[in-house]
Amino acid sequence: MANLKGRKSRKALSRFGVVAIAAALVASGAGVASADGVSPARSLPKAPAHSAPHARSLAAAPTPNRGANPVFPMLGVDNAGDGWAYGPNGTGGLTSRVYAASLPYLVNDAFVDNNGDGDMDGEWQWANDGSLNYFADENAPNKVIGGGWGIYDKELSPGNLGGGGAYDIIARDKAGVLWIYLGYGDGTVTGRVKVGAGWDAYTQIAGKGDLDGDGKADIVARDTAGVLWFYKGTGNYAAPFAPRTKIGAGWNMFNTLVSTGDVDLDGKTDLIARDTNGGLWLYKGTGNAAAPYQARVQIGSNYNIYRLLTS
Repeated sequence: MANLKGRKSRKALSRFGVVAIAAALVASGAGVASADGVSPARSLPKAPAHSAPHARSLAAAPTPNRGANPVFPMLGVDNAGDGWAYGPNGTGGLTSRVYAASLPYLVNDAFVDNNGDGDMDGEWQWANDGSLNYFADENAPNKVIGGGWGIYDKELSPGNLGGGGAYDIIARDKAGVLWIYLGYGDGTVTGRVKVGAGWDAYTQIAGKGDLDGDGKADIVARDTAGVLWFYKGTGNYAAPFAPRTKIGAGWNMFNTLVSTGDVDLDGKTDLIARDTNGGLWLYKGTGNAAAPYQARVQIGSNYNIYRLLTS
Protein backbone atom coordinates (compact mmCIF):
# COMPACT_ATOMS: atom_id res chain seq x y z
CA MET A 1 0.00 0.00 0.00
CA ALA A 2 1.83 3.04 -1.19
CA ASN A 3 0.88 6.57 -0.22
CA LEU A 4 -2.18 7.58 -2.23
CA LYS A 5 -2.57 11.18 -1.03
CA GLY A 6 -3.21 13.39 -4.02
CA ARG A 7 -3.35 10.43 -6.41
CA LYS A 8 -6.24 8.72 -8.12
CA SER A 9 -4.56 5.37 -8.65
CA ARG A 10 -4.59 2.67 -6.01
CA LYS A 11 -1.43 0.95 -4.94
CA ALA A 12 -0.69 -1.84 -2.52
CA LEU A 13 2.30 -2.63 -0.40
CA SER A 14 4.42 -5.35 -1.98
CA ARG A 15 5.33 -8.39 0.05
CA PHE A 16 8.88 -7.08 0.17
CA GLY A 17 7.57 -3.91 1.78
CA VAL A 18 5.49 -5.83 4.31
CA VAL A 19 8.43 -7.99 5.32
CA ALA A 20 10.76 -4.98 5.57
CA ILE A 21 8.31 -3.06 7.73
CA ALA A 22 7.51 -6.02 9.93
CA ALA A 23 11.20 -6.74 10.44
CA ALA A 24 11.74 -3.15 11.53
CA LEU A 25 8.78 -3.41 13.88
CA VAL A 26 10.08 -6.63 15.40
CA ALA A 27 13.45 -4.99 15.94
CA SER A 28 11.77 -2.20 17.94
CA GLY A 29 10.91 -4.71 20.67
CA ALA A 30 7.71 -2.87 21.63
CA GLY A 31 5.59 -4.30 24.42
CA VAL A 32 1.87 -3.59 24.80
CA ALA A 33 1.07 -1.36 21.85
CA SER A 34 -1.17 1.66 22.33
CA ALA A 35 -2.98 2.61 19.15
CA ASP A 36 -2.28 6.30 19.56
CA GLY A 37 1.19 6.09 21.11
CA VAL A 38 3.18 6.21 17.91
CA SER A 39 6.17 7.79 16.29
CA PRO A 40 5.66 10.36 13.50
CA ALA A 41 4.23 8.79 10.36
CA ARG A 42 6.73 7.71 7.77
CA SER A 43 6.42 6.30 4.27
CA LEU A 44 6.91 2.61 3.63
CA PRO A 45 10.04 1.48 1.79
CA LYS A 46 9.62 0.69 -1.88
CA ALA A 47 10.67 -2.60 -3.36
CA PRO A 48 13.61 -2.36 -5.75
CA ALA A 49 13.12 -3.11 -9.44
CA HIS A 50 14.51 -6.60 -8.83
CA SER A 51 13.23 -7.63 -5.45
CA ALA A 52 15.64 -8.94 -2.86
CA PRO A 53 15.26 -12.58 -1.80
CA HIS A 54 12.04 -13.05 0.10
CA ALA A 55 12.55 -12.95 3.86
CA ARG A 56 11.80 -16.28 5.47
CA SER A 57 9.58 -14.82 8.19
CA LEU A 58 8.52 -11.62 9.90
CA ALA A 59 10.65 -12.52 12.90
CA ALA A 60 14.20 -13.73 13.29
CA ALA A 61 13.42 -17.39 13.94
CA PRO A 62 11.28 -19.50 11.59
CA THR A 63 8.21 -21.18 13.01
CA PRO A 64 6.79 -24.61 12.14
CA ASN A 65 4.11 -25.20 9.49
CA ARG A 66 4.23 -21.63 8.19
CA GLY A 67 2.08 -22.36 5.16
CA ALA A 68 -0.91 -23.39 7.27
CA ASN A 69 -0.22 -20.75 9.93
CA PRO A 70 0.84 -17.57 8.10
CA VAL A 71 2.27 -14.44 9.71
CA PHE A 72 0.61 -11.31 8.35
CA PRO A 73 0.46 -7.71 9.52
CA MET A 74 -2.75 -6.20 10.87
CA LEU A 75 -4.12 -3.18 9.02
CA GLY A 76 -6.11 -0.48 10.80
CA VAL A 77 -7.92 2.25 8.85
CA ASP A 78 -8.93 5.30 10.89
CA ASN A 79 -11.84 7.68 10.33
CA ALA A 80 -9.63 10.00 8.28
CA GLY A 81 -8.99 7.14 5.84
CA ASP A 82 -5.37 6.61 6.83
CA GLY A 83 -4.10 3.05 7.04
CA TRP A 84 -1.63 1.86 9.70
CA ALA A 85 0.29 -1.43 9.83
CA TYR A 86 1.10 -3.49 12.93
CA GLY A 87 3.42 -6.48 12.96
CA PRO A 88 4.23 -9.10 15.62
CA ASN A 89 6.82 -7.86 18.12
CA GLY A 90 8.34 -11.29 18.74
CA THR A 91 7.00 -11.58 22.30
CA GLY A 92 3.31 -12.28 21.66
CA GLY A 93 2.11 -8.73 21.05
CA LEU A 94 2.05 -6.08 18.35
CA THR A 95 4.55 -3.37 17.57
CA SER A 96 3.88 0.34 17.40
CA ARG A 97 2.08 1.26 14.21
CA VAL A 98 3.69 2.38 10.96
CA TYR A 99 1.90 4.51 8.39
CA ALA A 100 0.82 2.41 5.41
CA ALA A 101 -1.33 4.44 3.01
CA SER A 102 -4.24 6.77 2.49
CA LEU A 103 -7.18 4.38 2.05
CA PRO A 104 -10.41 6.40 2.21
CA TYR A 105 -12.06 4.15 -0.38
CA LEU A 106 -11.28 0.87 1.40
CA VAL A 107 -14.20 -1.26 2.57
CA ASN A 108 -12.22 -4.40 3.29
CA ASP A 109 -8.80 -5.92 2.70
CA ALA A 110 -7.29 -9.40 2.72
CA PHE A 111 -3.62 -10.37 2.60
CA VAL A 112 -2.90 -13.71 0.95
CA ASP A 113 -0.10 -16.27 0.75
CA ASN A 114 -0.57 -18.03 -2.57
CA ASN A 115 2.79 -19.82 -2.66
CA GLY A 116 2.34 -21.40 0.77
CA ASP A 117 5.48 -20.12 2.49
CA GLY A 118 3.60 -18.31 5.27
CA ASP A 119 4.37 -14.76 4.10
CA MET A 120 2.21 -12.30 2.22
CA ASP A 121 2.53 -12.35 -1.55
CA GLY A 122 -0.69 -10.61 -2.58
CA GLU A 123 -3.54 -8.46 -1.39
CA TRP A 124 -7.22 -8.13 -2.27
CA GLN A 125 -8.88 -4.76 -1.70
CA TRP A 126 -12.63 -4.18 -1.77
CA ALA A 127 -13.49 -0.57 -2.57
CA ASN A 128 -16.55 1.54 -1.84
CA ASP A 129 -17.49 1.57 -5.54
CA GLY A 130 -18.15 -2.18 -5.33
CA SER A 131 -14.96 -3.21 -7.10
CA LEU A 132 -12.43 -5.86 -6.11
CA ASN A 133 -8.77 -5.10 -6.85
CA TYR A 134 -5.69 -7.26 -6.47
CA PHE A 135 -2.06 -6.28 -5.86
CA ALA A 136 1.01 -8.49 -5.99
CA ASP A 137 3.79 -5.99 -6.65
CA GLU A 138 4.10 -2.40 -5.48
CA ASN A 139 5.56 -1.39 -8.83
CA ALA A 140 2.76 -2.96 -10.87
CA PRO A 141 -0.71 -1.45 -11.37
CA ASN A 142 -3.63 -2.90 -9.51
CA LYS A 143 -5.55 -5.67 -11.24
CA VAL A 144 -9.29 -5.01 -11.30
CA ILE A 145 -10.90 -8.37 -10.62
CA GLY A 146 -14.49 -7.21 -11.06
CA GLY A 147 -17.36 -5.09 -9.84
CA GLY A 148 -20.63 -5.78 -8.09
CA TRP A 149 -19.14 -6.75 -4.74
CA GLY A 150 -21.43 -4.29 -2.95
CA ILE A 151 -23.98 -7.11 -2.72
CA TYR A 152 -21.90 -8.54 0.13
CA ASP A 153 -21.70 -7.32 3.73
CA LYS A 154 -18.74 -9.54 4.63
CA GLU A 155 -15.72 -10.75 2.67
CA LEU A 156 -12.90 -12.89 3.99
CA SER A 157 -9.90 -14.86 2.72
CA PRO A 158 -9.06 -17.40 5.44
CA GLY A 159 -6.69 -19.38 3.23
CA ASN A 160 -6.89 -22.28 0.80
CA LEU A 161 -10.43 -23.54 1.38
CA GLY A 162 -11.03 -25.49 -1.81
CA GLY A 163 -7.92 -27.64 -2.04
CA GLY A 164 -6.41 -25.89 -5.05
CA GLY A 165 -3.35 -24.36 -3.39
CA ALA A 166 -4.07 -20.63 -3.63
CA TYR A 167 -6.10 -18.52 -1.22
CA ASP A 168 -9.86 -18.38 -1.77
CA ILE A 169 -12.57 -15.86 -0.86
CA ILE A 170 -15.78 -16.37 1.08
CA ALA A 171 -18.44 -13.66 0.93
CA ARG A 172 -21.80 -13.29 2.66
CA ASP A 173 -24.62 -11.55 0.82
CA LYS A 174 -27.22 -9.36 2.47
CA ALA A 175 -29.71 -12.24 2.54
CA GLY A 176 -27.31 -14.26 4.72
CA VAL A 177 -26.11 -16.65 2.01
CA LEU A 178 -22.40 -17.54 2.08
CA TRP A 179 -20.53 -18.00 -1.21
CA ILE A 180 -17.04 -19.23 -2.06
CA TYR A 181 -14.79 -17.96 -4.86
CA LEU A 182 -11.79 -20.14 -5.62
CA GLY A 183 -8.55 -18.29 -6.23
CA TYR A 184 -6.17 -18.98 -9.11
CA GLY A 185 -3.15 -17.45 -7.38
CA ASP A 186 -2.91 -14.36 -9.59
CA GLY A 187 -5.81 -12.51 -7.96
CA THR A 188 -8.47 -13.79 -10.34
CA VAL A 189 -11.20 -16.07 -9.02
CA THR A 190 -13.75 -18.53 -10.32
CA GLY A 191 -17.44 -17.90 -10.42
CA ARG A 192 -19.08 -18.19 -7.03
CA VAL A 193 -20.34 -21.44 -5.51
CA LYS A 194 -23.00 -21.44 -2.81
CA VAL A 195 -21.86 -22.63 0.62
CA GLY A 196 -25.17 -22.25 2.44
CA ALA A 197 -27.81 -19.94 3.87
CA GLY A 198 -28.39 -18.68 7.40
CA TRP A 199 -25.04 -16.96 7.86
CA ASP A 200 -26.79 -13.73 8.85
CA ALA A 201 -27.02 -15.38 12.28
CA TYR A 202 -23.42 -14.17 12.76
CA THR A 203 -22.25 -10.68 13.62
CA GLN A 204 -18.55 -11.52 13.23
CA ILE A 205 -16.70 -14.01 11.02
CA ALA A 206 -12.91 -14.36 11.18
CA GLY A 207 -10.08 -16.67 10.25
CA LYS A 208 -6.63 -16.83 8.70
CA GLY A 209 -5.05 -20.23 8.77
CA ASP A 210 -5.38 -23.58 10.53
CA LEU A 211 -6.88 -23.80 14.04
CA ASP A 212 -6.94 -27.57 14.63
CA GLY A 213 -3.59 -28.73 13.25
CA ASP A 214 -4.82 -30.61 10.19
CA GLY A 215 -3.28 -28.17 7.70
CA LYS A 216 -6.62 -26.86 6.41
CA ALA A 217 -7.90 -23.29 6.85
CA ASP A 218 -10.70 -22.83 9.38
CA ILE A 219 -12.95 -19.97 10.50
CA VAL A 220 -14.81 -18.87 13.61
CA ALA A 221 -18.16 -17.07 13.74
CA ARG A 222 -19.95 -15.23 16.55
CA ASP A 223 -23.74 -15.30 16.71
CA THR A 224 -26.10 -12.60 17.96
CA ALA A 225 -26.19 -14.19 21.44
CA GLY A 226 -22.40 -13.85 21.78
CA VAL A 227 -21.58 -17.52 21.26
CA LEU A 228 -18.45 -18.26 19.23
CA TRP A 229 -18.51 -21.24 16.88
CA PHE A 230 -15.73 -23.17 15.15
CA TYR A 231 -16.06 -24.17 11.51
CA LYS A 232 -13.47 -26.78 10.59
CA GLY A 233 -12.18 -26.55 7.02
CA THR A 234 -12.60 -29.63 4.86
CA GLY A 235 -10.53 -28.71 1.79
CA ASN A 236 -13.57 -29.47 -0.39
CA TYR A 237 -14.91 -26.42 -2.23
CA ALA A 238 -18.37 -28.01 -2.58
CA ALA A 239 -18.66 -28.22 1.22
CA PRO A 240 -15.75 -26.18 2.63
CA PHE A 241 -16.78 -26.42 6.30
CA ALA A 242 -17.76 -29.23 8.61
CA PRO A 243 -20.76 -28.72 10.94
CA ARG A 244 -20.05 -26.09 13.56
CA THR A 245 -18.92 -26.80 17.12
CA LYS A 246 -19.30 -24.45 20.06
CA ILE A 247 -16.23 -22.69 21.45
CA GLY A 248 -17.83 -20.61 24.19
CA ALA A 249 -20.18 -17.77 25.16
CA GLY A 250 -19.66 -14.16 26.21
CA TRP A 251 -18.07 -12.91 22.99
CA ASN A 252 -20.45 -9.95 22.64
CA MET A 253 -17.97 -7.90 24.68
CA PHE A 254 -16.06 -7.54 21.39
CA ASN A 255 -17.00 -5.41 18.39
CA THR A 256 -14.32 -6.80 16.06
CA LEU A 257 -12.69 -10.18 15.54
CA VAL A 258 -9.74 -10.48 13.17
CA SER A 259 -7.02 -13.03 12.55
CA THR A 260 -3.59 -12.14 11.19
CA GLY A 261 -2.48 -15.77 11.46
CA ASP A 262 0.27 -16.61 13.94
CA VAL A 263 0.84 -13.57 16.18
CA ASP A 264 3.11 -15.11 18.83
CA LEU A 265 5.20 -17.07 16.30
CA ASP A 266 4.66 -20.49 17.87
CA GLY A 267 3.35 -22.11 14.68
CA LYS A 268 -0.33 -21.91 15.66
CA THR A 269 -2.99 -19.57 14.34
CA ASP A 270 -4.32 -16.99 16.81
CA LEU A 271 -7.28 -14.60 17.08
CA ILE A 272 -7.33 -10.87 17.85
CA ALA A 273 -10.41 -9.30 19.45
CA ARG A 274 -11.22 -5.62 20.08
CA ASP A 275 -13.54 -4.87 22.98
CA THR A 276 -16.12 -2.07 23.06
CA ASN A 277 -13.71 0.17 25.01
CA GLY A 278 -11.00 -0.16 22.36
CA GLY A 279 -8.90 -2.74 24.20
CA LEU A 280 -7.12 -5.28 22.02
CA TRP A 281 -6.87 -8.89 23.17
CA LEU A 282 -4.95 -11.89 21.89
CA TYR A 283 -6.37 -15.40 22.01
CA LYS A 284 -3.40 -17.69 21.43
CA GLY A 285 -4.15 -20.76 19.36
CA THR A 286 -3.77 -24.23 20.84
CA GLY A 287 -4.07 -26.37 17.70
CA ASN A 288 -6.90 -28.28 19.44
CA ALA A 289 -10.34 -28.11 17.82
CA ALA A 290 -12.12 -28.84 21.11
CA ALA A 291 -10.54 -25.79 22.76
CA PRO A 292 -8.84 -23.75 20.02
CA TYR A 293 -7.82 -20.77 22.18
CA GLN A 294 -6.02 -20.11 25.43
CA ALA A 295 -7.26 -17.49 27.92
CA ARG A 296 -7.10 -13.98 26.49
CA VAL A 297 -4.17 -11.61 27.03
CA GLN A 298 -4.44 -7.86 26.52
CA ILE A 299 -2.01 -6.55 23.91
CA GLY A 300 -3.19 -2.98 23.32
CA SER A 301 -5.60 -0.14 24.02
CA ASN A 302 -7.33 2.75 22.23
CA TYR A 303 -7.99 0.75 19.08
CA ASN A 304 -11.45 2.31 18.70
CA ILE A 305 -9.77 4.98 16.58
CA TYR A 306 -10.08 2.55 13.67
CA ARG A 307 -13.20 2.10 11.55
CA LEU A 308 -11.68 -1.06 10.08
CA LEU A 309 -9.30 -3.71 11.40
CA THR A 310 -8.35 -6.40 8.93
CA SER A 311 -5.56 -8.61 7.62
